[in-house]
Amino acid sequence: KGVQVMIEGPGHISFDQIEFNMKLQRTLCHGAPFYVLGPLVTDIFPGYDHITSCIGATAAGYHGASMLCYVTPKEHLGLPKKDDVKQGCIAYKIAAHAADVALGIPGTRDRDDDLTEARAALNWEKHFELSFDPDTARALHDEDLDVDTDFCAMCGHDWCSVRISKEIQEFMSGKSEDYAWDKAKKSLALTVEQQEILEKRGVLSPDEIHKLASKVKKEMAGEQDKASCHSDYVAPEEAQQMQTSKQLPVLNQRP
Repeated sequence: KGVQVMIEGPGHISFDQIEFNMKLQRTLCHGAPFYVLGPLVTDIFPGYDHITSCIGATAAGYHGASMLCYVTPKEHLGLPKKDDVKQGCIAYKIAAHAADVALGIPGTRDRDDDLTEARAALNWEKHFELSFDPDTARALHDEDLDVDTDFCAMCGHDWCSVRISKEIQEFMSGKSEDYAWDKAKKSLALTVEQQEILEKRGVLSPDEIHKLASKVKKEMAGEQDKASCHSDYVAPEEAQQMQTSKQLPVLNQRP
């Protein structure tokens, strides 16, 4: 009597039973803080229990857990080392934050929204600055692109939906007065020399910039002087002329 108490919940529960279990435990605990280790939602992934448990932890957090106790990849296998602890903590940071966002707690989405805007603007520095683990995010990015560009290595330059959307918006809004097919080939993150190469050849090759793009000139356009158009059947000049002719009537109708 008169002793502070916090209660540990079960660690292995089927996902569909978590909500019921949380509500039951909170009733039985009479308001005492209730925390969980996970719970793990499946038992057949030893070595990955930080993942199987953080799935359950997200649901537990959403349904009212007072605290989440992290689980490492070494759970049920051995004593965790430094990196195991890091992986477990990150997994549970994800679970806790996801639950807070789902609960609509004021301010929890602010960082997500800021990072989304930075990603849409292809502002890599801000992107990494806002990420929970900037060092890992930067390292993974630099494996394929060791400079910051106006596209990433997943889709390459020619198929970057963010870059293409921005290009279309600028063209349709009339902000791009000297619109040209190769304008978007320049990136402010590149050096002057790199921009000159990019403007001349359309797409940088790995020989000019180490590990820069997965879709390079040799893959996309052979030995042509210019990179291939988005269409495999129409020459770049003809495609641009077609685009311009179709957009001019729309632009002329603007007030």
